[in-house]
Amino acid sequence: MSARPAAGTGEDPGTAAARLTGRPVTRQRPLSATLTEVTLDGGRTVMVKRGDGPGAVRAEAAGLRWLAAADAVRVPAVHGHDRHWLVTGQVPVGRPSARAAARLGRDLAALHTVGAPAFGAPPPDGPTDAYIGLAPMRNVPGTDWPHWYAEHRVLPYLRRAVDDGTVGRGEAELVERACERLPELAGPAEPPARLHGDLWNGNVLWGTDGQAWLIDPAAHGGHRETDLAMLHLFGCPHLDRVLEGYQEVAPLAAGWADRVGLHQLFPLLVHTVLFGRGYAGQALTVARTALAR
Repeated sequence: MSARPAAGTGEDPGTAAARLTGRPVTRQRPLSATLTEVTLDGGRTVMVKRGDGPGAVRAEAAGLRWLAAADAVRVPAVHGHDRHWLVTGQVPVGRPSARAAARLGRDLAALHTVGAPAFGAPPPDGPTDAYIGLAPMRNVPGTDWPHWYAEHRVLPYLRRAVDDGTVGRGEAELVERACERLPELAGPAEPPARLHGDLWNGNVLWGTDGQAWLIDPAAHGGHRETDLAMLHLFGCPHLDRVLEGYQEVAPLAAGWADRVGLHQLFPLLVHTVLFGRGYAGQALTVARTALAR
């Protein structure tokens, strides 16, 4: 598989890496359509990612730097970026362990505690129009989590799913009614947390150094239970140990386990928009469960 140039740039990943790092490239190995492993002169290996939409690279670079600034979780260093390309450090991948999982939980708690200026606040230098995976995501600040979450995280993707014909209008009413009940279902009010924002298992790398590393953030200010709900949704090795470590540092409010589904509405509807009807059924089940409480 050959490395593809970014649309409109004429550059391949190796050329972009050399320009952005100032180091000649000795080798490049494509890993996917958008990700290439590049070895720089001197032996350092970096990851070169091609952005998939306007602002995507800027948002990811700003998110990585914002998470790193908290001095809590491990993220790859940003070695350079422009509108089309992002160059980051490589994480040598090993195997997950219970010890690393417990530390990840403690570190996530520390990250969340650092906080954010508001719900929906983007990282410094991050764009308002960001991305979660391949889906656009707007970072619009708000002060009240239930209303902000409904307006800026759940309902935009629900409307898109209805427009696409993936969710019926009658089905959408279930989710809308669940959103109306969020103020009573959301639990005690909490300050905005600094979130990774797209914390599914694929964005947790278990390094050969025995620690967990986080990649591909959709970072913003949000509710801390949202990151944990994402880990629940798509599975995470030693999740029980992650939660134990988290609770040691920043205990979750009573009833958090009953709220996991509410925090999963956002990623489930994002996946409905990106991947279709299968995820819509899960979102509707969450809404029905919430309405039955």
